[in-house]
Amino acid sequence: MLVKTRSAVSTSVVAIIVIAVVVIGGASYYYYTQVSSGPRGTIGVVFDVGGRGDLSFNDMAALGADNVATQLLGCSSGNAAPCEQFLTSSNSNDYVTNLQKLASQANPPVLIVAVGFLMTDAINQTARQYPNQNFAIIDGFVPGLPNVLSIQFRTDQGAAVAGALAAYATSCYGGSKVGLVLGIEIPVLWTFEIGYKWGVSWAYNYSVTQGQALSSSLQTTATNHPVIYKYTGTFSDPAQGQAAATAQFNQGAVVSYNVAGSTGNGIFTAAQNLATPGATMGPPFGIGVDSDQDWVAPGFVLASQMKRVDTAVFESFQLAQNGSFRSVVSKNGGVLTLGMASGAVAISTVNDVKTFLQIAQSAGKTVNATQIENQITAMRNAVVAKCGDIYSIANTLTNMIKSGQVSVPYVLTQDQVNYWRSRYG
Repeated sequence: MLVKTRSAVSTSVVAIIVIAVVVIGGASYYYYTQVSSGPRGTIGVVFDVGGRGDLSFNDMAALGADNVATQLLGCSSGNAAPCEQFLTSSNSNDYVTNLQKLASQANPPVLIVAVGFLMTDAINQTARQYPNQNFAIIDGFVPGLPNVLSIQFRTDQGAAVAGALAAYATSCYGGSKVGLVLGIEIPVLWTFEIGYKWGVSWAYNYSVTQGQALSSSLQTTATNHPVIYKYTGTFSDPAQGQAAATAQFNQGAVVSYNVAGSTGNGIFTAAQNLATPGATMGPPFGIGVDSDQDWVAPGFVLASQMKRVDTAVFESFQLAQNGSFRSVVSKNGGVLTLGMASGAVAISTVNDVKTFLQIAQSAGKTVNATQIENQITAMRNAVVAKCGDIYSIANTLTNMIKSGQVSVPYVLTQDQVNYWRSRYG
């Protein structure tokens, strides 16, 4: 009986130990999966007026934050919210308030991103108030502060590829000029203007080397300037954009490039109005800017030159997370310039359109994604059938820019723009 009692006790002790181990193991598993795998910090984004759903900079910044949340901060793709802090500005008076709200928290974001150059003064003020907080601003420039990274884009590179694409389409469809509609004449728009003109010139010269010269009307010479351009003085008047593009199309342009924000959206209306009655695609065509605008007037947008704000947000957060943020600020004078080599500047593809339509739907917009994709695909197929694969030629220039084989002029001063205008008109 004694042996049996000891055996029973031993068995009981073992059982208790096993249970304890299981409980402790389960608790440890819960701790490590529920606590240790939780958010490793947050990213803060202050949107400009309009917030998410603008299918432009705000949405692209949000996409970048989503990628940060899921790839760098440990949140799941189905629930990125714990890793993100988004604030939308109702008007410019909200800029400083929203930035301060994020920066003043007990556990502030690893990085706070301001979307758009209009927040430049607000970042300047808030960054001085919170010197230990890292900030980044898209398209703005705040020099002299160790905690602010000003993100710029090599828009000249994207504009050059847009110009090449426009030149090939113009020659193919019998045009004699290439159109360009711009907003307010400021230095950043000079980069678009000269880059676009350079791209048209490159296209003609490249076509000659390939033994299939474009229309001679597109050759840039001292007496022939094929690009018709107009600064409208506004970024928010589509009627002016439509009037400018209509005039360009009537002067022989087949393509006009939007570098005027919502003013430039009038280009797409002009193209639709001047197309053959009942046509579902151009010519004439517009080229979109900043975001993928192909969906705005599917069939009448040859392509779009995109600033990949999502890439900029992701790369700047990586710098803040790995501790190199301030050294990069110091080394580069506070500026991070991103171009085609990093993928931050690109010409749109049909896959990009699909991404934007998904964003639109998640923002509550009603879009017929299948119909829009089909219209864009049909237009691109028709252009290639008539003109040859001009999109591949655009990719050729893109790759040449990425590799450094060619260098697009990056024009930011009056002297520089005067020089290039003396060559290109």
